[in-house]
Amino acid sequence: MNSKVKIIEDLSLNAWPSHQIELYDGWILRFSYFYTHRTNSVEQIGPSILPLQEKIAYCESVYREWGTPCIFKINPLVPRDFDTLLYKKEYAIEHVTEVMTMHIPEHVPGPAEAPVILESTISPTWIFSLFDLKGTTDPIHRQIVPSMYRSIPKKTIAAHIEENGRFMATGLGILDRNYIGIYAIHVSPACRRKHYARDICRSILAEGMRQGADQAYLQVVQGNTAARNLYESLGFEQFYTYWFRVSPPCAAVWPSR
Repeated sequence: MNSKVKIIEDLSLNAWPSHQIELYDGWILRFSYFYTHRTNSVEQIGPSILPLQEKIAYCESVYREWGTPCIFKINPLVPRDFDTLLYKKEYAIEHVTEVMTMHIPEHVPGPAEAPVILESTISPTWIFSLFDLKGTTDPIHRQIVPSMYRSIPKKTIAAHIEENGRFMATGLGILDRNYIGIYAIHVSPACRRKHYARDICRSILAEGMRQGADQAYLQVVQGNTAARNLYESLGFEQFYTYWFRVSPPCAAVWPSR
């Protein structure tokens, strides 16, 4: 299991670059003006030699200078005692996320019902339409995030559905090795019962398979039952869970693993 977890964790890092990064003794510190937890957190990507308490204190000082909480991503590759240490330091859990995977040839996607437009580049129109669907209004995010999308080093499949010239749904496929990762599935509330999310996913999976992918993965926040039901109906299965530990003054909690 751990070897496949490592692959998907690597793919996820490739798929979603941060605005700034720092490598530190087998850890990567990511910073993006707190756009998402994934791009504003510390991930363990290799072996370490420095004492943990020293490293945690250093990360806290760096994120303090950046003006955001210090956040650590905890996945199955991270030693359990590290998560316990953060718990004792009153780091709280946020954004528990389920990673789902599928073997595409076993669940060949059916045709989309709505006309899904696929593009190999992520256009400014796609990005700012995504902002509108998500309600992203922060001027700093609207300034820096487009450059993060343009920094994705892998082939992309930018999908959307239009109505009357307006984007009503988006999705993004990112090809890496023999995998297609599915990201940025968002649908306008006015179109929630038109199965647009299903159509976007089917189209990305089909195009990913056409370009050589036979495996797929995605991430869904725990508790998003509607999204999980959709992905399970497409053939995705639960693989592993990760969460983020966020520095105090948040209250500490204990996870189920």
